Amino acid sequence: MSNRRSFLNKVGILSASALTANLIQPAWSRDLQSALKNAAAIPPSDLATDEEFWHYVQQSYTIAPNFINLNNGGVSPAPKTVADAMKTNYDFCNEAPSYFMWRIIDQGREPLRKNLAQLAGCDKEEIALHRNASEALETVIFGLDLKAGDEVVLSKQDYPNMIGAWKQREKREGIKLVWINLELPSEDESYMVKQYTDAFTAKTKVVQITHMINWIGQKMPVRKIADAAKKKNIDVLVDGAHTFAQFEFLIPDLNCDYFGTSLHKWLGAPIGTGLLYVRKEKIKNIWPLFGAGEKEEDDIRKFEHLGTRPFFIEEATDKAIDFYDMIGAKRKEERLLYLKNYWMGKVKDIPKVKLHTSFKKEFGCAIGLVSVEGKKPAELDSYLWSSHKIHTVGIEWENISGVRITPNVYTSTKNLDRLVEGIENFAKT
Repeated sequence: MSNRRSFLNKVGILSASALTANLIQPAWSRDLQSALKNAAAIPPSDLATDEEFWHYVQQSYTIAPNFINLNNGGVSPAPKTVADAMKTNYDFCNEAPSYFMWRIIDQGREPLRKNLAQLAGCDKEEIALHRNASEALETVIFGLDLKAGDEVVLSKQDYPNMIGAWKQREKREGIKLVWINLELPSEDESYMVKQYTDAFTAKTKVVQITHMINWIGQKMPVRKIADAAKKKNIDVLVDGAHTFAQFEFLIPDLNCDYFGTSLHKWLGAPIGTGLLYVRKEKIKNIWPLFGAGEKEEDDIRKFEHLGTRPFFIEEATDKAIDFYDMIGAKRKEERLLYLKNYWMGKVKDIPKVKLHTSFKKEFGCAIGLVSVEGKKPAELDSYLWSSHKIHTVGIEWENISGVRITPNVYTSTKNLDRLVEGIENFAKT
């Protein structure tokens, strides 16, 4: 442990005070520290429009200079401090992997578990560290005890990896998948709740709810659906890949039994980090995806038997938490909502342009979907890249069609003005 403390002191802790203490503190961190101090009394909703403040946040990232990245929903870049910690961890491990990786670096897993649990608002004994949302959620999907004829309610707008996992269980074991087909976007919570509750029967054992539909940025009323499910003793599995650290909430407030997310999306952790939440009393009921010891039946760590993996990546996650806390959850949420509404507000009246995401905070945050009448999503996506060097992603999934736009805290309104110009030019042609 003394070796680990020495190592952590070498890496440094990301906070305003620690940055000040660093005698070779880079200019960007001094500027950010000053900006944070000056912004302390400004309400998050007001600060969301302050381009000067967010310019200093932008300097915390290594931004590609030759194009604009508006596909942060796929995977987000990590702040410089996170990337630096990951590189330092790797160099340290590589000196003697079996010693430094297992005996020193991996000793940080329990402190990391505690920090993630604090961020999630739950007990640390309910958090397992995984590599992405798919791994976390499929651990539950394949670990639930279900038999032929048991019903699972899910949406056609859910993520393909989860759908594929459920279909495999249906094919192999004869469970029944009950599909709902959502008409989105929607600002009618009662409509969305009813789609799920109408599908519940006496045979329903599980309901899967995507917290935010990733294709379109639609927030779903998870708590209301979960409350209805609990009255019928139905387990609730939540896909939170796009919500954790995008906007402020606590996992227990969703009243779910299981929750999976990718930390390399909105938290800004290194690529290949994720989290699984399992309500404590449910842990013993779930088979781990990889075999674990019998003594671990009710231990959340039984879901972490993944074999040798890149500990240097996992342990840099703490830096992402520090950065997230330093910026502030509410500030980040308000800025992301402002950026989405900024570009959508500028294109909403352009002829032939159609928006597929709500402006309202209750139903959306960072992600927006746009389409142009008579054109395929791939055409707009290709045009934005070839003519304006803007990276987006075309979406065609079930009844959803458009180009997904996902800015992040390092995105400026100047970047979005170029997007607006590109959409306007494309719509005219």
